[in-house]
Amino acid sequence: MIRGRRGYATAFRLADGGVEVQKHIWEPLTRRHRLLSLPIVRGTPALVDALIIGYRSLTASADVAAKGEGIKPPSPFHYALSIALALAIAIGGFVLAPSAVIQRLHAGWLVNNLVEGAIRAAAFVVFIRLAALMADMRRVFQYHGAEHKVINAFEATGRYGDDEVNNYRTLHQRCGTSFIFTVLVVGIFVHALVGWPTSLAVRLGTRLLLLPVVAGLSYEIIKLAGSHKSSRLLGALVAPGMWLQRITTRQPTPDQVEVARKALEAALELDGNNEEA
Repeated sequence: MIRGRRGYATAFRLADGGVEVQKHIWEPLTRRHRLLSLPIVRGTPALVDALIIGYRSLTASADVAAKGEGIKPPSPFHYALSIALALAIAIGGFVLAPSAVIQRLHAGWLVNNLVEGAIRAAAFVVFIRLAALMADMRRVFQYHGAEHKVINAFEATGRYGDDEVNNYRTLHQRCGTSFIFTVLVVGIFVHALVGWPTSLAVRLGTRLLLLPVVAGLSYEIIKLAGSHKSSRLLGALVAPGMWLQRITTRQPTPDQVEVARKALEAALELDGNNEEA
């Protein structure tokens, strides 16, 4: 799946070896209301956009795969249940649980926040590592790498043929992986500003209430890093997320690069800017 200025495109490898491409017009939430485009504020709407588009792309992919295997696609209820479970794991496992685990730690507000943040980051890395052991996820990570290679080539040269794509890596500064890890790091400092409420309920409430602030600041850091790739300071801030992409991306096969290229072509067509055959 690749997003453009006017929408997003998703390409699927079919069971018969062909490639199906779907194009969708999409107006970001930040363009629908001026207030939502303000710095820091725009981070949450951008995250909501990404979640909606990601959900639609994943369900479309599952539908295409099911049809290719001759089975009935999952129902909307099953999709909704899966998303609810994923959100529960994300919020419960990576936001609330680390704070509850160290409830009895009395090392001072700063140390407590640092330990909580370290546990949260470590849990996320372990989760990604375990996911990478699954064959299906490794294939997903290969497609993730294909997206990055194609986008890197296009952004650097304006072209995305094999000769260009092969020269570029699978890492990208504006990747969702980098955003998530930046959220985990930024959260440590934002949470430290409110100290360490002794009440677990109050502390968990502040973690949830501060999520838009943490997401907004993280979004600005990622955005600046993508626009100023030569900045050492910004590069250092997003470096942990870039390192983590070495897990969430893999070198793709030529047929996977072809799928990513088809998606980019379709996204450029939506933007009216397709100059590459």
